[in-house]
Amino acid sequence: MADMSGSDPSDVEAPGHREAVPTQSAPETAGKRNAFTELMSPKNKQLKQAETKNIKAPSKHTHTSHFKPRDALGAYIEKPESYPPSTVVYYNDDFVAINDLYPKSSLHLLLLPRDPEKSLMHPFDAFEDTEFLDKVRAEVKKLRALAAGELRRRYGKESAQERARQEAMDKDPPVDELPPGRDWEREIMSGIHAHPSMNHLHIHVLSVDRHSDRLKHRKHYNSFTTPFFIDLDDFPLAKDDVRRHPGREGYLKRDFICWRCGRNFGNKFQELKNHLEEEFQEWKRL
Repeated sequence: MADMSGSDPSDVEAPGHREAVPTQSAPETAGKRNAFTELMSPKNKQLKQAETKNIKAPSKHTHTSHFKPRDALGAYIEKPESYPPSTVVYYNDDFVAINDLYPKSSLHLLLLPRDPEKSLMHPFDAFEDTEFLDKVRAEVKKLRALAAGELRRRYGKESAQERARQEAMDKDPPVDELPPGRDWEREIMSGIHAHPSMNHLHIHVLSVDRHSDRLKHRKHYNSFTTPFFIDLDDFPLAKDDVRRHPGREGYLKRDFICWRCGRNFGNKFQELKNHLEEEFQEWKRL
């Protein structure tokens, strides 16, 4: 393992990859962030808006955790209340949602199941339990809704599809019902990597844009744009599903293909990065 303090721990290496997680703790913060039922209620829009502010670039901490690098996610599962809202978005008895310290899109969250019988299992095995899988899907649905709200907050004013909604919000007196606007949840992907390098089960919930200064090389990009990334809705996998063998299929070694327009950039990563910046600006304005 690379030195977690000196390099990006999200580097992907066959058969697995190092994903972006902080390994340090922080002083305790007051108040729990697990009232998700109330958060998602339409009667509590102000609370929901306040909670989405937690989805931002996480801060780094100064105290070293006792967890080893590959077990770093265990720190959040064990004591989520010890982290600030910039790191832990919310938690409850069954799950912890955190910001990814090294995001590979403009919005990148991780959902961590706290079930001790499942948290150290490979997702292929854990998701064979359909009751557990349904529970994870239900929580991911909540987190996707929260993430969609954050995308609207960040990019809504630039989006053409949001224009009618924005105009309605600015009216005085306010309208009885807002236009639906852009379906931001369609701009979110959720799933797992076929070869996770972190020992604790985690589900990625991220925007589709792949726009981040932490996206630094082929394996970073291909781990989120090839079948190496498996959508949660595809589980449980069939026993003969080729995605069970990502190394054999060579997903991480494939050419760079733009996630949005399908253009093939071959091995030219810098050209891809320049193109992704253009695509990001256009994507925001849709």
